[in-house]
Amino acid sequence: MSGIIGKKIGMTSLFNEEGKNIPCTVIQAGPCAVLQVRTEEVDGYKAVQLGFDDKSEKNVSKALAGHFKKAGSTPKAKIVEFRNEFEHEVKVGDQIIVDMFNEGEYVDVTGTSKGKGFQGVVKRHNFGGVMQATHGQHNRLRAPGSIGAGSDPSRVFKGLRMAGRMGGKQVTVQNLQVLKVDTEQNLLVVKGAVPGAKNSYVIIKKWN
Repeated sequence: MSGIIGKKIGMTSLFNEEGKNIPCTVIQAGPCAVLQVRTEEVDGYKAVQLGFDDKSEKNVSKALAGHFKKAGSTPKAKIVEFRNEFEHEVKVGDQIIVDMFNEGEYVDVTGTSKGKGFQGVVKRHNFGGVMQATHGQHNRLRAPGSIGAGSDPSRVFKGLRMAGRMGGKQVTVQNLQVLKVDTEQNLLVVKGAVPGAKNSYVIIKKWN
């Protein structure tokens, strides 16, 4: 498996050969700088470390600044290691661009979902509520209902679907088809939705 770091630009739609309108997501995939190549002999595992999106030098720690300088790269805002080998040999200083993908193949996209804050069970877990305001049910329309038995087991089981903080978690969407590859602007168009807000970082992985 090999991959690339990208930034979600937004959503659009394309028409396929049958004239059907296909919703898709546009991702700026790269260019990513190879900052480090980890080997079995030195590090105990094989991986390639990539950096994406330039960052101001004044916002980088001295340790990271030295790391970027050693790699001959400008400071990067997002650093990701890809543990499995790339389909081709890479070395420090190389640039990984969107041409590693081909139209028609399938990729996995990982991102951080939009944070929704503290939400109730209707929005968070699609509960239906009581659904009526008659017979004294004036304030139970969006209530969670019973959360467990009484004296036995005398507690609420872990994992019970209740109100709480929603979103803001790492989400991976698998098997998204690549519809278009724009090598001039480093854009990748994939079928369907991708987790995260606009301009958020995503990780695109392909299977060799």
